[in-house]
Amino acid sequence: MQGNLPPEAQEKLEELQDLQETAQQVAAQKQQAETNLQESRTALEELEDVDEDTTMYREVGELLVKTEFDEAKDDLEEKVDSLEVRVETLEKQEERVQEQFEDLQGELQQMLGGGGPGGPAGGPGAGGA
Repeated sequence: MQGNLPPEAQEKLEELQDLQETAQQVAAQKQQAETNLQESRTALEELEDVDEDTTMYREVGELLVKTEFDEAKDDLEEKVDSLEVRVETLEKQEERVQEQFEDLQGELQQMLGGGGPGGPAGGPGAGGA
């Protein structure tokens, strides 16, 4: 099918494919950030049940290093705040990519003589014999 497309339509199709890849990458990054955020929130909640005098350690690469309760709590709170911003940013990016994808898809359908919005979900047919 791609060989029969006009050059402009071929270019739009390639842009659509690139946007689809971008959307998948953003979704994967968002999923990872959400997982990290949930883990950090859980760790922060667990700190509430820990006595402030308890000896604490943090992972630094392959090592466990002694740390103070307040420092650990402050670091976790900062991490949660940072991850919340990251997730929000990725959600907005995901929405923008989706909008670009839909706009480009509409342009491609018009280029190929497909109907306007609300046309068949199967995509435009390549007419001509």
